[in-house]
Amino acid sequence: MKKSLKNVLAGLLIVPTLVLGVAAFAPIATPVNAITDCPLTIQGGADCARGDDQVANLDGQDGIFRVIVNTALYIIGALSVIMLIYGGIRYTISGGEQKNVEAAKNTILYAIIGIIVAVLAFAIVNFVLGSLIG
Repeated sequence: MKKSLKNVLAGLLIVPTLVLGVAAFAPIATPVNAITDCPLTIQGGADCARGDDQVANLDGQDGIFRVIVNTALYIIGALSVIMLIYGGIRYTISGGEQKNVEAAKNTILYAIIGIIVAVLAFAIVNFVLGSLIG
């Protein structure tokens, strides 16, 4: 039973790895930076660095800081949900053994705490950035 559970988890982890690996080697479709709308040349980068919208690109409504933080919090939330499911599976297959039941309950508890922390962190970051921007 443990071996089949390991195979299922390995299968679930290999799919995102393959997708991210393919995306890493995909060619750039446009010659313009998607975040700053600057040409991907040395002169284009220098012109963009001199521009007036640099602060908005860092912490504006669609700024790089907000995008990075929201993406990280999304990943943390997704991992918490996966761990909640994993804890439920462990609880189901524990067979009534007290040690396994306790470990499964702890996994579920920590996953729920992770979800709560991710949601609160998302709300706090967006509230603070919204307050600072205006």
